Amino acid sequence: MICLPYRLPRQLLLCLCALSGLLLATSAWADTVVAAKRIVLSGVTLQDVQAQLAPGTDPDTVQINLHAGKADIPAFGLHHVALTLSGHLLRDRQMRWMFDGALQLAGAPGGALSNATINMLVDSSANTLEINADQGVTHIGTAFPLDQTSHVQINLRNLPAGWLQGLLATVWPGHINGGKLDADLALDVRDQGYQSSGDFNVADLAYSTPAGNPGGDALAGHMRFAVDANGHPAQLTLNGGLHGGMLQLGPVSARLPTHDVVFDLTAGMDKGGLVINQLHLDDADSLQLSGALAIDAKGNLQKLRLDHFQARFPVAYDRYGQSWLSGAGHSLDLAGQLEGHVDYEGDSWRSFAFHTDWLDAADGTGLVQAHGLRGDVDWAAQGDRAVTNVAWNQLALRQFTLGATQSHWRSRSGTLSLQSPLELPLWKGQVHVTGLEWRPAAAKAERVNLVANVSNVDMATLNQSQGWLPFAGTLGGSISALTWEDGRYAMRGELTVKAFGGSAVINHLSVQQPFGASPVLEGDIALHQLDLAPLADTFNFGSMSGRLDGSIDGLQLVNSTPVAFKASLQAENGGRISLHAANNLSVLTGGAPASGLQGAVMKLFKTLGYKRMGIDASLQDGICTLSGLGSNANQSEYTIVEGSGLPYLHVVGEQSRVEWPVLMHRLKTATQGTVADR
Repeated sequence: MICLPYRLPRQLLLCLCALSGLLLATSAWADTVVAAKRIVLSGVTLQDVQAQLAPGTDPDTVQINLHAGKADIPAFGLHHVALTLSGHLLRDRQMRWMFDGALQLAGAPGGALSNATINMLVDSSANTLEINADQGVTHIGTAFPLDQTSHVQINLRNLPAGWLQGLLATVWPGHINGGKLDADLALDVRDQGYQSSGDFNVADLAYSTPAGNPGGDALAGHMRFAVDANGHPAQLTLNGGLHGGMLQLGPVSARLPTHDVVFDLTAGMDKGGLVINQLHLDDADSLQLSGALAIDAKGNLQKLRLDHFQARFPVAYDRYGQSWLSGAGHSLDLAGQLEGHVDYEGDSWRSFAFHTDWLDAADGTGLVQAHGLRGDVDWAAQGDRAVTNVAWNQLALRQFTLGATQSHWRSRSGTLSLQSPLELPLWKGQVHVTGLEWRPAAAKAERVNLVANVSNVDMATLNQSQGWLPFAGTLGGSISALTWEDGRYAMRGELTVKAFGGSAVINHLSVQQPFGASPVLEGDIALHQLDLAPLADTFNFGSMSGRLDGSIDGLQLVNSTPVAFKASLQAENGGRISLHAANNLSVLTGGAPASGLQGAVMKLFKTLGYKRMGIDASLQDGICTLSGLGSNANQSEYTIVEGSGLPYLHVVGEQSRVEWPVLMHRLKTATQGTVADR
């Protein structure tokens, strides 16, 4: 036995060849065993090596059996792989060494070369080492110069893509789940990595992202590539085409067409992140773009610069936007075309410009719609831009529908400003926008400002659009500012509803998620001298007269439904009320309608006089808390109507806490023309 515990200065194969030659020349030798604790070659480390050499069954051949408990080839991503090599070695008349046998790797990614046939050729006169391996339909052919075995020409056919997992893991932390490829490439192995370039064709490629999410599936295509993994970041160049299947790049997931989508990119890869310094994509019938982007190891977009893009909808959205947005719970309906450029970096916009000759757009719920959009927008965080125009045929924001309008904009020092007043028809009235500023790169509280006047909005039309009971009146007022405060858009100024011979003044108006499925609207309302006669008639509650004042503070509507408020309503100067209305007030607040002799007497009168009337209500967490005139917290009953004259009317509420749905049921019954149910 010959023990080699030290670093070998020559390639293992050449050592075996030399030993075999010695064996052939000295036929008196018995079997020879070579053992080594560790063998270090260029780019290869073998541990716990045992090699047995013996005369072969055929004349002038040597039987070689070699086993390495651990083999490491870092450039190929092979670590602690068990290696077994067995076969016959011979030397032909041209003095070439030839080896035919079997190769088995245990623990290689994808089961690579777990049961392969292998043949080698060493031709010193041609300075060539050739190694070919076959496993099933898979073929790997390699050729090395003997004086530079770190350089190899490789030919791959029907190679399972998973076999490359170890190699790719040196520069990319994702995982290959399936697919096959053919490739012709050159590989140069260095101490710190490798360089490679060539061509490949891939079919049915599937991979998952570093986070473990599906990243690509059923991809096919052809590419030229170059990789330099000697330093950090590793550099990649790709150009060619892919088609079919799904492709994910950071947050964007694309459903590729059956025809080739042409890619041309240069990128750096390090620690799971990807920086594409130059990108060109050409999908003939839907999307063309050129620019750069950066994605971190978690797949988050860090930088996006599209020097130019052109998209044709709906095809571009179906292929490149739908999967991405649906994964985030959003969807869009788009038709038309859009082109321009964008520059985004570090969670902030630097510039963008858009142009369309015609674009229709709507969110998946139909709450936001734009028809016939056309024109240009040009904004930059620094410097000035020329004036641009944007027009539309119709713009709908939830129940707000705006007719055909043209607007003029200009970017100066990061602010995109409306250049001339904008007249927007709204519910038979008008919104006169005198100032509108948008700062895309500013802090959220400083991004938007609005100055506008509202006039002659028809309350019947507005209420009908919201699903409320229509009534006659108009809405007007002014908005002096729009700011972002505590997670909502807050409007300064006041709006006034003129109806029922009085007014309702709305202050401190704010809205959360205005374009969401359930927007939250908040505000305070002050009521001044509303005439109870038309008010009661409108809601079919029963006849009343008098003037109503009061307030509704902290009103909160979720999708147009009240969820919170604190209201106080009073008719302090008296008036008259019908028995029907009095009974409805009583039952609404947990009391009983007038009955017996009292009811019979009161029915003789069309209306009854009252001195004053009032009720306080507070809604919170689905419970409405009720009280009345001069309520005492220690009393279970409270006065709602205090009578005047004869017959004397006294309406008392008996429930101080009522579930909101129960109260709404009672009110609905009352407005249907009958006395409310309890």
